[in-house]
This record gives sequence, C-alpha cells and structure tokens, in this order.
Amino acid sequence: MSTNVAAQRSTQPISGKDSKPLSGVRIIDLTRVVSGPFATMHLGDLGAEIIKIEEPVNGDDSRAFGPPFVGGESAYFLSVNRNKRSCAIDLKSDAGRQILLQLIDTADVVVQNFRPGTMDRLGLDNETLRKRNPKLICCAISGFGTEGPDAQRPGYDLIVQGEAGVMDITGDPKGQPTKVGTSIADMIAGLFAVQGILSALYERSQTGIARTVEISMLDALSSLLTFNAGIYFTTGASPTRRGNEHPTICPYETFQVADGWINLGVANDKFWRLFCEVTGAKDLFEDERFTTAPERVSHRLELTPLVAAILLDHTREYWVEKLGKAGIPCGLIRTVAEVCEAPQLTQRGMILSMEHPAAGDVKNISNPIRLDDEPLRQAAPPPMLGQHTHEILSSLLGFSPAQVAELSQRGVIRELSERTEQQTIAN
Repeated sequence: MSTNVAAQRSTQPISGKDSKPLSGVRIIDLTRVVSGPFATMHLGDLGAEIIKIEEPVNGDDSRAFGPPFVGGESAYFLSVNRNKRSCAIDLKSDAGRQILLQLIDTADVVVQNFRPGTMDRLGLDNETLRKRNPKLICCAISGFGTEGPDAQRPGYDLIVQGEAGVMDITGDPKGQPTKVGTSIADMIAGLFAVQGILSALYERSQTGIARTVEISMLDALSSLLTFNAGIYFTTGASPTRRGNEHPTICPYETFQVADGWINLGVANDKFWRLFCEVTGAKDLFEDERFTTAPERVSHRLELTPLVAAILLDHTREYWVEKLGKAGIPCGLIRTVAEVCEAPQLTQRGMILSMEHPAAGDVKNISNPIRLDDEPLRQAAPPPMLGQHTHEILSSLLGFSPAQVAELSQRGVIRELSERTEQQTIAN
C-alpha cells in the first residue's frame, strides 16, 4: 500500500451506527509493559487497528508478570492489551527491521516507549520513518523525556511516583511515603499519549502536517499536583502527607464505622448543616469553632474525633443510605472484588467478557468513554504472542506462505500456527 493511500484512509468519513471514531486508522504499536500498551488499548477501543510488534522469543515483558497466569497467559498482560493483533518480529535483525519499515509505510501512527535513543540505534528514528511515510505521526513515551539531566534514566512507575512528589503527599503523616495502589505514572502517561495522538490526527486531517508527540511520565504525573503545587507556589511551603485528610476541607476524609470504613465529603457549609441535622449533632452545628468551612479546617484536630465518634455507632450501609438520602457526599471503601461486581458498573456495561484461545473467558474493566450514551463494545481478546504474524505479513505486505515459513525458521518472526494454537488450548 502506498503512503498516500495509508494517509488518506484515516481522513475518509466513517458512517454507520456500528462504526467507531478511529475506524480506518492504523497504529504500529512498539510499546510494552504498561504506559504504551494502556494508550494503544484505548485507541483500539475507539476503533483504531492496533498492530502490536513483539519480540519473538518472550514478547512483551508483561507476558511474564505474575502470578496469576491463566492458560499460560499473564493476567497482567491480559488487562492492558485487548483490541490488538500480535506480530512477532526480531527488530535486532536487518530482515526484521525491513518488515517493520514496510508496515510503517501503511500506518498512520507509530507509538513506542523505549528509552530515548533506542529507536535511533535501531535505525528507526523519526526522520527515517518520515522519509518513507511523510504523513506518519510518531509518539514516544519515556520516563523523563528526551532532554534534561535525567533523560537516560529508566522510567519505572514506582520511581516516577517518587520523583514526581506524589509519594511524599501520600500515606500516613507519621509513616513512610506511600505509592498509589495502581500504576498511576504509567497510566496517566498513556492517557496523555492518547490525547496527544488524537490531537495530532485531527491537525493532520486539517493541515496535512504530521506531528511528533512526546510524553514524559514525570511531566504527566507532575501535572496532577495541581492544588498541591499551587500551595507551594503561593506560600513557599511544600505540602506534606496528611493521610486521607484534605488540606483545605474538613471533614473530608475516611472514617471508621461499626463494620468497616467510609469516605465522608462535607465540602461546604450546606453539607455541614445537613450532616448535623441527619446525625442529630446540634451541639456541633452551634459550636462557633465549626461554623464556617475555614473555621472547621482551622479546628480540624478538635472536630475530627467528634465526627469519628458519631460515625462509629452504625454500619457502612446505614451511613451511606442515610447520609446519601440527605444529599451528603459519602461512599463505601470498596475492595477490588466489590468494584468488579458492583451493579453500577455491571449494569452500565463496564465489565467486558472476551473469549481467549488459551485463557478462556477473560474479563476487563472497559473503556469509560460512552458515545450516544452507549459503551464501546465489540472488544477483541488480548492476542497470544505472534498470533497474527502470518495474517499481517500476508494480507498487508503480500508475503507468500513460503516466505513467512522461511522467516519463521530463521527466527526473524514468530507465527502462531493453527496447530500450535490448538495445542495451546488443549494444554
């Protein structure tokens, strides 16, 4: 396919109720682990064709992350790689790089999250790729960006959470700095990559210009400091860990109740009045120390234990129903299991079920975007390593079965034959 045809494909109007916004966009996905795969998964949810390029022997690093494994497949890998096809190519070989370049010729976007300089060493730098395909949008995700004193440092989520200041404001004020319970640095970088790619696709459709998108995990996570950074810029004082307290609202935190924990968000004077009415705490409402929101923050040490003593008298369900009925923001502290089974998610179509050739019924939490009040459906299961190599090389590049077999024998590619797939399922 010529470059012009590849570029035109993404700008042609798509119609029909079953089509998705990015139908017709082809993305070559060179990413692995979390940040890049999370980004390309969401682009795939929106209809883009994602061709995931993997190293032939072991594939994406996260295929080995576990336990748990299901049918030999890592639950970790399965969680961030739906709606993709796997093409296993050895990019360290000349033949493998030539195959990749031919795929690049047909693409709209290439995404990679190698350490800066790796693509250059492979001879796959942006300039080389754009000479072949001038309409190619190139997206790079890295830990610390392509310039500055930390550019060559490896970008691991835990490290970036610390470097971005998030851990210093998370956790018990008397305890150690604490990471967020999910890979937030990886995932927020992935989401910003999606935003950058969508912006570049739109600009290209208007001007014909193809941009380079660069996302630093450190930049992305640091941007979430918002009011915490605002406090520092305003006062010169660096915010510190406050546990679950909010620095400028009280009571707005986690409280223990008779059978567990809830979150309570009394975010303004109206909610404070309602809270005191519902709980019968007339004395608190009349106490001059707690009359206004700023006064409640100033007297947090006196107020918090009084609120805590009230809430200990009843269960989670009691308080969520009673306070919620009055319009006071509150909620359960759910386990992951409770979230995955929650009617609010299941009834909105947020739990996907996909039939995987080896792992069987694979469930994911879906993309949260809804179009015309409908969730994004028709998800394809995460691919097995090399599952689509033969299909992609033959259908997109015109390779004959003999050529594919010869490349496979040389270790340039890995293909998952029908027989191999059947054996995997049997095992």
